[in-house]
Amino acid sequence: MHTTQFAIRDPRFGLYEPVLRCAADTVAEFSPGDAFVKIAGVSGAIDQAVAEAEVAADLGYDAVLLSPNATTSLSEEDLVRRTRAVGGVLPVIAFYLQPAVGGRRFSEEYWTRTADIESVVAVKLAPFSRYRTLEAVRGIVRSGRGADVALYTGNDDTIVNDLVTDFHVGAAGETRRFVGGLLGQWAVGTRAAVELFATIRSASTGDDEALRRAIARGSDVTDANSALFDTAHDFAGSIAGINEHLRRQGLLAGNWCLEEAEVLSPGQAEELSRVRSAYPWLTDDAFVAENLDRWLG
Repeated sequence: MHTTQFAIRDPRFGLYEPVLRCAADTVAEFSPGDAFVKIAGVSGAIDQAVAEAEVAADLGYDAVLLSPNATTSLSEEDLVRRTRAVGGVLPVIAFYLQPAVGGRRFSEEYWTRTADIESVVAVKLAPFSRYRTLEAVRGIVRSGRGADVALYTGNDDTIVNDLVTDFHVGAAGETRRFVGGLLGQWAVGTRAAVELFATIRSASTGDDEALRRAIARGSDVTDANSALFDTAHDFAGSIAGINEHLRRQGLLAGNWCLEEAEVLSPGQAEELSRVRSAYPWLTDDAFVAENLDRWLG
């Protein structure tokens, strides 16, 4: 759900249901039972978002990540109503998306009201701003359900810092932590991400050596994300960058996107080559090579 193109919803392509069905079938094939939580991306105004959630529910998804993309004309009150309506279909992971790719700034009160909705089980915070992230965490904690809402980071520029940080909020010095991440970078380095997260979890138990290892990796991840998501051109090549990485691994035949305008930016291919060479531990190349025939067979 995380890096799937928004254009799959376009009637010209009609790919929303087929893509979700393919993903659900693949999960069932490789891991029968309930070992994985299946999350579908949902977008648009109330009617569209509810309809997409209903498709996901019919396909056996467990929750939806509710994107604010393309809802800039809706007020915070409208978006709270939308969250409540979608939550009547499936549990909701709310989403703070950075403005550079279609998000907007939300008030602290908005996050309190969002967390108050019983169907909201988690929030993905990705405003790419320490100030906005702290604001949102405070708002969630203020909710009567704050302790029941899991926090996930989507701040690709500061993943490791988010995951090792204790956020001190509230007059009583209450502490909250991110329990994980929902990150586009992990789409191209899944095994590496699992290993890094294991190190971070060890660090959270007081393992100082693990903490040092994790922090040492933080700038590597941020630098790799800069190339992958094309920060030099305000994220214009994000999806094409992910596809290009997967193409180089043999997982995709090309880096093509549904929208013709979504292509690699000038110099982005060279930047991808640089970070792949600089941080081989992040690429998953060996792991993919070992399993490629089985996955594509």
